[in-house]
Amino acid sequence: MDKALIKKKIGIRIAQELSDGDFVNLGIGLPTEVANHIPEEIEVFFQSENGIMGVGAAPKPGSEDKDLINAGGGYITVKRGASYFDTCLSFAIIRGGHIDMTVLGALQVDQHGNLANWMIPGKLVPGMGGAMDLVTGAKRVIIAMEHCDKYGKAKILKSCTLPLTAKGQVSLIVTDKAVMEITGQGLLLKEIAAGTTIEELKACTEADLLIPDHLPTFGD
Repeated sequence: MDKALIKKKIGIRIAQELSDGDFVNLGIGLPTEVANHIPEEIEVFFQSENGIMGVGAAPKPGSEDKDLINAGGGYITVKRGASYFDTCLSFAIIRGGHIDMTVLGALQVDQHGNLANWMIPGKLVPGMGGAMDLVTGAKRVIIAMEHCDKYGKAKILKSCTLPLTAKGQVSLIVTDKAVMEITGQGLLLKEIAAGTTIEELKACTEADLLIPDHLPTFGD
């Protein structure tokens, strides 16, 4: 499937997890797609850790404002009534537990809710950024990512092998193939992508899956 379609598919599904009045932080890259698919009947307040509350959908090509960017340097829009503040206040909001949900990308996630999303040893990285604050400060952590890496290897593991961002903080994983919830009993498969079989999913998932008898689909 085309990368843009994968991104849209994941963004639409995660948008269904939002509730009216939520304060939400979206990580850079794929997670920003969520802002483009908010149900009309709810209002959600998106925060960017570089100091904005009230981020809107992505701007249309040609209408970008060079003064409006998110924490990853991507162009954004802002809603009527949006507010701007310094980094100290931005992280006080995060660390103070005022963010209802954060949606982040990942290099690896495991069946215990551990997350690795900031570095690969031996490769140059700019730093962890706000991820370590978000995964411990937000009330709910949702991971948005492709199910496998560019080499076709599993990213959902029994145990992460890369340096961790946080331990046991992930609530839900949404990929192009499945929706999985971290539970006390293990990794529960909640939904499977239309056109994907259980056998295909198991083949590209290292983690143990709890599979219910009735399994809804998404992305039809």
